[in-house]
Amino acid sequence: MKRFGLAAVAALAIAAAPPASAQQVLKVGSTPTGIPFTFLDTKTNTIQGIMVDLVTEIGKDAGLNVQIEPMAFSALIPSLTSSKIDIIAAAMFITPPRKEVVDFSDPIYTYGEGLVVPKSDTKAYTTQDDLKGETVGAQVGTAFVDALKKTGLFADVKAYDTIPDILRDVNTGRLKAGYADYPILAYNLKQGGFPEVRLVDGYKPVTVGSVGIGVRKGETALLGKINASLAKLKANGTIDRILEKWGQKAQG
Repeated sequence: MKRFGLAAVAALAIAAAPPASAQQVLKVGSTPTGIPFTFLDTKTNTIQGIMVDLVTEIGKDAGLNVQIEPMAFSALIPSLTSSKIDIIAAAMFITPPRKEVVDFSDPIYTYGEGLVVPKSDTKAYTTQDDLKGETVGAQVGTAFVDALKKTGLFADVKAYDTIPDILRDVNTGRLKAGYADYPILAYNLKQGGFPEVRLVDGYKPVTVGSVGIGVRKGETALLGKINASLAKLKANGTIDRILEKWGQKAQG
């Protein structure tokens, strides 16, 4: 009887266990704004972008079933800490304050501000000093506006509502140069709407940060899988291909 009882318990345990194919769904918080990292594709009504492509590839490599959940940027960390989502994949810089409440993956993409000038201006700009005394532009509300003003280098720092507004003035020659998030500038120029603008390859950004994938504090096993997959995807060129798809390249 004892032997039968143990066998019955074992059989029940096996029957109750989920099949190997029924993976736990990990909810991934991504934002509908933040192109090219994450954005709402109105044609498919889905969130697309660098971080979506990347977390999808990580899921395939690590055997994780990921499901994208659209939400505002400000809701990402609260949703993670309250377990409404399991992963953050967005244009989120790894910063000391955020690291106090979120565990981040290894850095994925490091960038700072990019510099755009009219295509007719072929000067090899490398630093902000090269534009001393000129009028430049930056997007209102970004760190770049104050940082540029504090240098005291420029005759004027114009604040624009959007990055396309900056590109339009550079495109028509009304603005000597503009500064904005390098990836966003690169993506916009890839679309071909500003043919008279060039992104200055040799310019060295001043304000630099790194984007990473976030998980809840203490989720060491999940973070380990993500980092292992990131290392593999970096080594086999997948990350470079994803960046190139969205008009990006690593800044030196």
